[in-house]
This record gives sequence, structure tokens and C-alpha cells, in this order.
Amino acid sequence: MTLDSETKAVELPEDHAEELRLWLRLLTCTTLIEGEIRTRLRERFDVTLPRFDLMAQLDKAPDGMTLSDVSKRMMVSNGNVTGLVERLVDSGHLDRRPSETDRRVPVIRLTMLGRHLAEFRAAEHETWIADLFSELTPKDVRELMRLLAKTKGSAQNAVQRRQT
Repeated sequence: MTLDSETKAVELPEDHAEELRLWLRLLTCTTLIEGEIRTRLRERFDVTLPRFDLMAQLDKAPDGMTLSDVSKRMMVSNGNVTGLVERLVDSGHLDRRPSETDRRVPVIRLTMLGRHLAEFRAAEHETWIADLFSELTPKDVRELMRLLAKTKGSAQNAVQRRQT
């Protein structure tokens, strides 16, 4: 039986601070959920998570986005986005045109085909997320959201302290 990082930390609690155990629990949950979403996207739609994410971001921006805007929203480098965009333009899912305000900057948009697929996939993705969190009550979800917001703020403050 393979043990995840969280399980290993629990076996020797005296060797780990509570904060480390919390980090490992968050990481385990994230890895488990992301892995399942990747598997479902691949099996159901033959699409990767990055492709799905890119199309989902563009679905929220009918006027399109620059590569820089997309990379910020997806929290990846422009280089990672460029390859995805090229493949999706080649497959007819994206359209690339010069910006109306700066012709040197390309703006990417979903084509009609891309928009249809993005909307269809997003609807199914939403049901998968609901399934993965189905054992949490609405109260649990609200409490978890509150605590994660507090956690995010704490991490952001720690980053700011380090940078000053």
C-alpha cells in the first residue's frame, strides 16, 4: 500500500508541526481532486486540463484576451500558453487576431466550435466538482471557504513580509 505525504506525517506526529500537517492535508486534497479531474477530462473528452482551463478562461471573455492576460489568469508562463494556443488555433477551437488598440499584440478568442465545446465541457465539469464535494454539507462548504480565505490571507501576508 502506497502512503501519501499526509499519511506519512500522521505516523510520526512528533516529527511534524501542526502547520506542516495542515499543508500536507491541503496538498493531498488538491492532488487527489486535480488527478481525478485530469482523468475524467481525458477519458470523457480526450482533452488535457491545461486545454480545458484555457478554453474555460476564454469562454468568460467573449471579446478575447491577450496571451499575457490568459497566462496571468491561469497562473502559468506565456511560453506555456503559447503552445496551447497554437494547437487550439490549428484545431479550429481558437481564433487569433491583432488587438484593435495595439496591432502588435494578438488577441485570442474561442471560435463557435470552441465556445460550444467549452460550454458543454464546463457543464459536465461542474457536475464532477459537485460529486467530489458531495459529502460536504452547505454549512461545511461555507466554513471551509471561510477558513481557506483566512489561510490565503495568512499566506499572502507571509509573502509580503518576506518581500519587505
